[in-house]
Amino acid sequence: MGTYEPRVYRLDCKAENLIGYQVQIKESDLLIFTERRLQSEATEVLKKAREELEHWISIYPEFYASLVPLDLPVHSNTPQIVRRMYEASKRAGVGPMAAVAGAIAEEVGRSLLKYSKEVIVENGGDIFCYSLKERQSLVYAGGSPFSEKILVKIPARKPVGLCTSSGTVGHSLSFGKADAVVVLDEDTAFADAAATSIGNVVRGESDIEKGLARAKEIGVGGVLIIVGNSMGAYGDIEIDTAV
Repeated sequence: MGTYEPRVYRLDCKAENLIGYQVQIKESDLLIFTERRLQSEATEVLKKAREELEHWISIYPEFYASLVPLDLPVHSNTPQIVRRMYEASKRAGVGPMAAVAGAIAEEVGRSLLKYSKEVIVENGGDIFCYSLKERQSLVYAGGSPFSEKILVKIPARKPVGLCTSSGTVGHSLSFGKADAVVVLDEDTAFADAAATSIGNVVRGESDIEKGLARAKEIGVGGVLIIVGNSMGAYGDIEIDTAV
């Protein structure tokens, strides 16, 4: 479903009062924080999610290749993660695979809430989080002077997704040139797809307003867009400066 890339940004990852560990199957490499180690439980869910996606792609290869939304086939046994990706792509106006990292993070994260009161799952820069206290995520924005200088606040006591797309950093497909598009939404799969959708229309600093308009059009919870020396925000998203 893709190629593995080292997660060098994880050198700065930590979550106070939680235990961090990695779970990896092929190119799916998750950094997880919970109250206690739940590697076997997380591995089981990740394995099932990957098997469901790989089986679906073998039947419907267009699910993997399409860059535009697709209609969900009439299928009585559509896996939840597949259904979630179809719905996210429809809302965001992009292909279903634009939601894959967020969908996997959410699938694993929600399953672990049965065993831990707090769960954070990071998958290639896309995060599912349920925390009893407010958390903060440092924004990596490539060559922008704002890179690693901005924190996005993650609210407490509700499941949220914080997903990032970049046209200048990493291997994810983007038709834009934003250094970072960070989306905060209650639906992690949608946050992932939305970050791609917004990033696609931002080809320079002058397009930030266009990106914010796209965010409003598709109905994201909140978004932060960074391009070079400029940034803009829309919706319910709080930022702070890193000390």
